[in-house]
Amino acid sequence: MEIGIISQSSTLEKLIKDELKPYVKQIDTEAYYAEIFLRKLGEAGMFSSANKSQRDYLLEEMYVVQETAKVCMTTAFCLWCHLAALTYVRQTKNEKLKNKMLPSLEKGEILAGTGLSNPMKYYAGLEKLYLQAKPVQGGYLISGVLPSVSNLGSDHWFGCIAGVNEDKQIMCFVPCNTEGLKMKEKVDYLGINGSATYACSFHDVFVPDEWILSENAEEYVEEIRPAFLSYQIPLGLGVTQASISSIEKVCQKQNGCNQFLTKQPEVLRTAEQQAQEKLQSLYKGESLNFREIARVRLETAYLTLEAVQASMLHNGSAGYVKDSAPSRRLREAYFFANLTPTVKHLEKVLNG
Repeated sequence: MEIGIISQSSTLEKLIKDELKPYVKQIDTEAYYAEIFLRKLGEAGMFSSANKSQRDYLLEEMYVVQETAKVCMTTAFCLWCHLAALTYVRQTKNEKLKNKMLPSLEKGEILAGTGLSNPMKYYAGLEKLYLQAKPVQGGYLISGVLPSVSNLGSDHWFGCIAGVNEDKQIMCFVPCNTEGLKMKEKVDYLGINGSATYACSFHDVFVPDEWILSENAEEYVEEIRPAFLSYQIPLGLGVTQASISSIEKVCQKQNGCNQFLTKQPEVLRTAEQQAQEKLQSLYKGESLNFREIARVRLETAYLTLEAVQASMLHNGSAGYVKDSAPSRRLREAYFFANLTPTVKHLEKVLNG
């Protein structure tokens, strides 16, 4: 059983076929950002949480991420960014902000990024906090630099965390076009360059109280991180499924020589199904267990790396072409392993 197959799966399939598949090579080689696809997902109701429990909308949205990742993990990553931002707004106790932003975010009228890579590492003891906040009348002035925030554009928003002092951090939701915020696009990565990633420099950016998600960011991160992490797992599962399919398509090449490779598709398929079952079990209880989600996220990262490497070996020289699907998925998998929380970050959380 796959994550949470949605009632509009035929609509999703059509959107992927019409609005994503034709652009995959352009996304990978020319840093094209599939904004229209993301907006149309919202228009089609794929982000709606109305009359649904957290479990229901989480599983349904994770399915959308997985199906997107099968075709293009760069765009699935952008989708994860938007869903992470949605989580911030869904969970906030700032009703004014929620009432203003949530409907537009769920309909895809406004797209958003996450901005929490550095804070997640800060709370794990890996980095210092890059943004600082100074209290002023009606809000805060924020200064500092976030090196990489994805799924951004001139009319997008994103979440971020800034330190007020050693004991207090705030979490806020800011628009990209706010005064004092400078953005520089980054397209020099090994892959995932169509993810609308920017370095964000804050120069006394005024953040009014109405944009504050939480006055206690450390506590708030504890609340949002189970969903934040859950939405990442299907990124790897989608790439894994696509890699297994690519292996199965070439099993008869060169007189069936691939049968002598040690890693066969049946073994990978079994491991992927076991990961799906573990994932399902995480959402059967009343509350989400962060450590168990982290464990499945880590196992999925290793499985994805295993699957893409097997696909490269099975595809042989055809996979070694620069813009081939197997080589793209190889680069996607290495990105997934380094997406916050990274493999080493997760190893520290679980085994440190």
